[in-house]
Amino acid sequence: MDKELENEELDEEEIIELIDDFGKIIKFKLLDVTEYKGEKYALLLAAEPDEEIAEDEVVIFRLNESGDTLEPIEDESLLEEVFAFYQQEAEEDFGEDA
Repeated sequence: MDKELENEELDEEEIIELIDDFGKIIKFKLLDVTEYKGEKYALLLAAEPDEEIAEDEVVIFRLNESGDTLEPIEDESLLEEVFAFYQQEAEEDFGEDA
């Protein structure tokens, strides 16, 4: 029984709760953190997918300098660049593991 409790606690630690513009709490799972052009970005997946955020949709936020605050990114082209960079890095890492 203790082991099950420990696993539940670990799962809860992976959840990041963000508050949207309307005060609604949205839960995310941390997919990864990547560095692109000297900035760090957190890639998140919806922990509880809904009509606004699909299960496989990646949401990207910039980590501020202290690394404890996520900042939304308004620039669509930057989001695409960061995601493409992340995919390339992930493919290279996957290739090394094989």
